[in-house]
Amino acid sequence: MLSFTTAGESHGRALVAILEGLPAGMPVDLGQIDEELKRRQWGYGRGGRMKIEKDHVEILSGVRHGLTLGSPIALMIENKDWQNWTEVMAVEPRDIAPEKSRRLKRPRPGHVDLPGGQKYDTRDLRNILERASARETTARVACGALAKQLLVAFGTEIRSHVIQLGGIPDLPLELTWDQVAAIPEDAPLRCADLEIQQRMIDSIDQRREDGDTLGGVFEVVVRGLLPGLGSHTAWDLKLDGRLAQAVMSIPAIKAVAIGAGIEASSLPGSEIHDEIAYNNETKEFIRETNRAGGLEGGVTNGEEVRIRGHMKPLSTLRRPLRSVDIDTKQDEPAGFERSDITAVPAAGVVAESMAALVLGAAMRDKFGGDSLGEMRRNFEGYREQLRGY
Repeated sequence: MLSFTTAGESHGRALVAILEGLPAGMPVDLGQIDEELKRRQWGYGRGGRMKIEKDHVEILSGVRHGLTLGSPIALMIENKDWQNWTEVMAVEPRDIAPEKSRRLKRPRPGHVDLPGGQKYDTRDLRNILERASARETTARVACGALAKQLLVAFGTEIRSHVIQLGGIPDLPLELTWDQVAAIPEDAPLRCADLEIQQRMIDSIDQRREDGDTLGGVFEVVVRGLLPGLGSHTAWDLKLDGRLAQAVMSIPAIKAVAIGAGIEASSLPGSEIHDEIAYNNETKEFIRETNRAGGLEGGVTNGEEVRIRGHMKPLSTLRRPLRSVDIDTKQDEPAGFERSDITAVPAAGVVAESMAALVLGAAMRDKFGGDSLGEMRRNFEGYREQLRGY
C-alpha cells in the first residue's frame, strides 16, 4: 500500500518523487524533511557538490494544512547547479559545440557508464551517468522522511552510524542503541568512537592526497517495532528480503547483512540462535541476544532490527583508472566527474530512508486504514492481541 517512485537527473532542473499510500490525517513536518536532506549531505570526505546544493523540499500535492489527504504526495527538490547546465541538460533539441557538450565517452570502472551505454545504445555516456548518479537518493530521502514520520507515530525510531571505514577498525564496531543515539548529528563521520573516527579522518585525508576513494560499513538500527510485520508465507513477502533489496539498491552498496550476517554461517547453532524467555512484568516474549537482527523467517520478532550495508569505494577517482575511449577504442584514463572521497555516513542516512519506506509499507500492509485514526485503532487492537498471547 505504500510505494514511491523518483525521477530526475543529477544536473537536471530538479528531482521529483511521488509517494503513495500514506493514511489521511497524518501530520507532516516540512522542516523535518529538510533536516533529513541536510543529514544526507553531511559527512567528512564529501565533495564540492555539497557546497552548491542546499536541499529544500517542496510538496506539490497530497498535503493540505499540514495533514496528508490520503492521495499521492508529489515532492520536488530543485538542483541549484542547474543554472550551470541549462544548455547541456536542456529538454529541447540543442546544437552544442563538442568542447562544451560535456559528453562522456571514457567510461569509469566500477560505474554503470559502459554497460548502461551498451544497453541503451547511446554514444554519450552522460545519458547514463545523470540518472545513475547518487544525487537521485535525495528524492528517496525526502520520501523516507515522510515514512519516518508515519513510523514515529507508532513509536518506532531509526538511526544509523558508521562502524568501519577504509578497514578502520579491523572489526566493525558493536554498539547498543543508547550508544548509537548518543552520537551527535554534527559528528564528522557519525561514528561513536572518537579515537577511531579520527583515524578514519586521517585516512580520508591521505586518500584525498592520493586521488583515491574509500568505502566502509554502516549500520541501521530500528527500535520499537512490534513482532509480526512481514510474512513467512511467500518469498517476496519476507521482510528481511525486502529490506536487503532496498539497501542493496543504494548506489555503491555491494553487500547487506542482517543481524550477525556472515558470522552466522561459521558458528554452530548453539552460539547463533537467540534463546527465548518471557517477561512476566511486561507480558512479552524477549531474547537476551539479537543475533537474528530482529527478524526470524522474514517476520519481525520485536527486537531491534539491525541492517549493515557494505559500501565500495566510489567509482570516480581524481587519479583516474585505465579505461577505453568508446569511439577510438584506444586506451585512455577514465573520465572524471566531481566526486567525494567517501560517502559512507550519507549512505547510512539513505539506508535509514529505504528501511523506513519498507517498514512503513509493512505497517500499512498489516494495519491498513484509510486514515491515521483508523490505522491506530487497528494497531492498538493487534497490540492488545499480543498482550494476551
